[in-house]
Amino acid sequence: MSYANFKPTIWSKYIQHELDKLTVFKNDCDYKFEGEAGEGKRLKIVAAYPPTIGTYTPGSNISTAETIADSSVYLDINQFKYFHFIVDDIDKAQAMDGMMEAYMQEATRALAEDTDTFLAQDISTNAGAASATSSGNSAAEMKLAIDTGLSTIWDNGVRMGKDKVTIYLAPWMYTFFQDQLISDKTANDQLVKSGAIGMYKGAYVKMTNNLYNDTTDDYAIIKTDKAYAFCDGINKTESYRPDLLFADAIKGLHSYGGKMIRPKEAYTMKLHNS
Repeated sequence: MSYANFKPTIWSKYIQHELDKLTVFKNDCDYKFEGEAGEGKRLKIVAAYPPTIGTYTPGSNISTAETIADSSVYLDINQFKYFHFIVDDIDKAQAMDGMMEAYMQEATRALAEDTDTFLAQDISTNAGAASATSSGNSAAEMKLAIDTGLSTIWDNGVRMGKDKVTIYLAPWMYTFFQDQLISDKTANDQLVKSGAIGMYKGAYVKMTNNLYNDTTDDYAIIKTDKAYAFCDGINKTESYRPDLLFADAIKGLHSYGGKMIRPKEAYTMKLHNS
């Protein structure tokens, strides 16, 4: 296959599909705005809050209509990342079984790492509540930190069993907390499919190497899937023949953005292993 027959649409879909599988945070975000992403776009998201509930006394007037405050937030598509690499003699490379797929998967993995790193920092630093910095180097300390976080979002109206809640831990945190996880054998396949490594008090538990670190603490996260909105898309994938080289080049652009829209449904745990 020569570069002239390269199919950018096919590769774009492949990368998007692989990103969905490789990212940890992305798949637990609010996707209702997906499809509106594009280069340089700003999305206005109107937050809907419940009206005041009054008590009606028959024969008496009810109160005047209240005006719901405009609490709109804006989600900017402001992250633009790309890959760009050369394959010497693309016809020969594609004749080698799996060669092009391997190159593209590595590009996908790099994009996934970049996306997860962005999400981890943006979510953890914009959560509605955060713990003080503390050590998490024992099972008791990890359990206390997580129980405190869960209680905080429960008090803010999150309904366990109704709202999907996920706890994100670094590998070192998991070593202290793993004995607390509950996962029924019959549910294991479903857990694996969701990317979770277990359940705790109705919340999914996931492990990631991409938690935000401020040089002192790792910022573990507890949040619902409605707390943070995210939009992304592979906007461009192109191949071309560089001048003066017997090779083909492939480049791709990934644009995305995110916004914390329900901060009360997100909690950050600042923990260090010392």
